[in-house]
Amino acid sequence: MSLGTLVAFATLLVRLYQPMSQLANFHVEIMGALALFERIFEYLDIKPDVAESPHAVALATPARGHIAFNNLGFQYLPERWALRGVSFTAEPGQLVALVGPTGAGKTTATYLIPRLYDVSEGSVTVDNVDVRDLQLHSLRSQMGIVTQETYLFNSSVRDNLRYAQDKATDREILEACRIARFDDVVERMPEGLDTVVGERGYRLSGGEKQRLAIARVLLKDPRILVLDEATSALDSQTELQIQEAMEPLMEGRTTVAIAHRLSTVLAADQILVLDNGRLAETGTHAELIERDGLYATLYEIQFKPQLTAASMSSVAEGPPASS
Repeated sequence: MSLGTLVAFATLLVRLYQPMSQLANFHVEIMGALALFERIFEYLDIKPDVAESPHAVALATPARGHIAFNNLGFQYLPERWALRGVSFTAEPGQLVALVGPTGAGKTTATYLIPRLYDVSEGSVTVDNVDVRDLQLHSLRSQMGIVTQETYLFNSSVRDNLRYAQDKATDREILEACRIARFDDVVERMPEGLDTVVGERGYRLSGGEKQRLAIARVLLKDPRILVLDEATSALDSQTELQIQEAMEPLMEGRTTVAIAHRLSTVLAADQILVLDNGRLAETGTHAELIERDGLYATLYEIQFKPQLTAASMSSVAEGPPASS
């Protein structure tokens, strides 16, 4: 075999092998894609447990914000009640604080207002209409939810904010950021509102993500707020900033908040104390302290240390310097 024949043979072999190898890999990719699409379509075909009634009506716009739990019971599993016999009323514009030990049913109660689950017994009403008789979009479009876990998309700050109000202008977005104490963060970002926050907002700190979530809810301007103010993992400065951002957020709206801070329970129009899925006590801070029941115990364990810490911080800073 001459050298030219050898080179031609080797070149031909490579040219034949590559497409055959690609064809084999193509089969693997096709099978993998088919399996992936099968899983995707399985999810798309799942029927939601919460189904909209064919006779559902739209909630009036804007809603008044009247919320009532009527002898409500809820089960995640049969024979195990997460909530049982819970009844209360939140008047329009009121702040209702939910307190109680871990596992008392506070988060479950907040899930039932936007109808993320259906009650097992009793009812939840918004503006005197059972939520099961309301169109889901009309109900949820007038609610804003800020939870411990902030859900952000791998997109720009502007896109994450416009998720609440897709027609919002940059001026409205910046105003919401200012009220939520998030405007200074935007100013420091390299591309401002066009800065990409990363998957689930990993490029932002915990406090920044929560303030962005508050700005998003402000932009939506809902009549009903559901808040889980879980700020125990944040530093005191960030917690103070979030507390300041919460004040304009709750103004003039019916708010149901899982309370983790003393400032919330002191400002609440009524406090609901849950214990083992039941409503143990209800009243204002002063009334519940006077009863010396479960709330008084929780106050001593959970809330009073916050007051002590704040006092110690104030002492550490010292009195202002005289001129």
